[in-house]
Amino acid sequence: MEAGIILSMAGGLGLFLYGMRVMSDSIEKVAGAKLRRILEMFTTNRFTGILVGFIFTAVIQSSSACTAMVVSFVNAGLMTLFQAAGVIFGSNIGTTVTALLVSFKLEKVAPVILLLGVLMVMFCKKEAMKKIGEVIVGFGVLFMGLATMSGAMSGLKESPVIMDMFAALKSPLLGILLGFVLTAIIQSSSVTVSIMVLMANQGLMGLDMCMYITLGCNIGACTTSILASLAGKKDAKRAAMIHLLFNVFGTVIMYIILQFAMDKLLWMFESMAGNDPGRIVAYAHMFIKIFLVIVLTPFIGAIVKLTYVLIPGSDKNVGYRDSFQLKYIGNKVVLNPATAVVEVIKEIDRMASLASENLNRAMNALVTLDEEDIQEVYSVEENINFLNHAITGYLVKINQTTLPIEDAKMIGGLFHVVNDIERIGDHAENIADSAVRRREENILISKDAQHELGEMLDMVNTVVRYSVDMFANGTLEHLNDIVRLEAAVDEKERELQQHHVDRLTRNECTPAAGMLFSDIVSGLERVSDHATNIAFSIYGSDNEEAED
Repeated sequence: MEAGIILSMAGGLGLFLYGMRVMSDSIEKVAGAKLRRILEMFTTNRFTGILVGFIFTAVIQSSSACTAMVVSFVNAGLMTLFQAAGVIFGSNIGTTVTALLVSFKLEKVAPVILLLGVLMVMFCKKEAMKKIGEVIVGFGVLFMGLATMSGAMSGLKESPVIMDMFAALKSPLLGILLGFVLTAIIQSSSVTVSIMVLMANQGLMGLDMCMYITLGCNIGACTTSILASLAGKKDAKRAAMIHLLFNVFGTVIMYIILQFAMDKLLWMFESMAGNDPGRIVAYAHMFIKIFLVIVLTPFIGAIVKLTYVLIPGSDKNVGYRDSFQLKYIGNKVVLNPATAVVEVIKEIDRMASLASENLNRAMNALVTLDEEDIQEVYSVEENINFLNHAITGYLVKINQTTLPIEDAKMIGGLFHVVNDIERIGDHAENIADSAVRRREENILISKDAQHELGEMLDMVNTVVRYSVDMFANGTLEHLNDIVRLEAAVDEKERELQQHHVDRLTRNECTPAAGMLFSDIVSGLERVSDHATNIAFSIYGSDNEEAED
């Protein structure tokens, strides 16, 4: 009999965990990009950060997912530690929502919820509605699992061995340790606390011991963010440490308070929840978290400073010029689908800066014939090729994960952007080749031709700058300027080609110089085309891509 009960509990727990995972992943698919933008925009101070962290975690039902995303943001330089601290504090309140929902005993309507979700997935044609259906399916499966566990737990009361085992669990420290171990294994404090709610409802666990176990759950919940930070930068590790310190300090504070005021606190929670033991546990969990956030928020600065003591030193700063290194992405960093595209965009922006700088270096070398500049162009081009392969490989990798819907739509455009930037780098290399040829064959370029190339380069630089800004920052501010400048560059190319023919006719330049001039003008025009592609790639433009 006991074996059957244990198997039923295991099956219920499996359904609960699966439902939680489906619901959380589906919410991230549907609203992950919007929630991420909220995280970026509204975390300028600790108080808005706390509010955003609470809302974010309450929506996706996972403080582990929220803190792992925060760690990724800090690792990519998108968020400071002070901003991260506020979000992490808020996420600790948001994570109490799951247990609160469980305490309202929605198991009876779980089959209806599950059926509704399945019907939406099967018959809705819009992708967004299908994903919302998946969220509802996850919600239904979650509560079906709860119903199964609750039914199995009712049978545990008939087992003297199990009841004696629970009765022997009286040490508060052992309860904290048990909560920590269970949550570290399950990777979700929401699940562990929900189990405590069910056990309290069935009378299997005393309310005082449930409270100690939930304290241990809070520390165990830190394992996800710590694991996510291990391969990251030091600031990412510090962000995970903020989460750990908050819960360790909070557990110590509450342990001391509970030693002296357990009866009074239980009376207060009972007066709020009536004679519902499970709801008492859920309320206690929520109000303890709120209390700890209020107490510890004034010390955010001190906690952040403490992380620098516990994790000293600094990372080697990878600049955009550093060769054969990825700054924002890489195999060593734990992949977080919710932030992966943001990190890719920053890495591509870095690649674009290299290509733009190399183009100008090559044009300077064409005039000065400086050997050091020419060799630097070739060296940087190798780095651009490395970034092309590395970023493309990473895009393939993340395209195989469950990205937010908005991000998934961008993947095709990102592949094209990387290719366009690589082609800009190739044109810079072609100009360096022309500089070598000019030096070896002693080809002279007239002052007029140099001036005309400089004018066209300025126009192309502006197109590149506006296009990369439009791509990296998602702004339409320069859209009309790019369209106008692209047309102007095309006209400039035709004008300069005619000027070069006129000079040849007047014997003012050699055929070799004319061919070199014509090739460079054509190359610059193609750079402008590739830059325009970059500007329009993410917005589904119908513009044709530039030819090589």
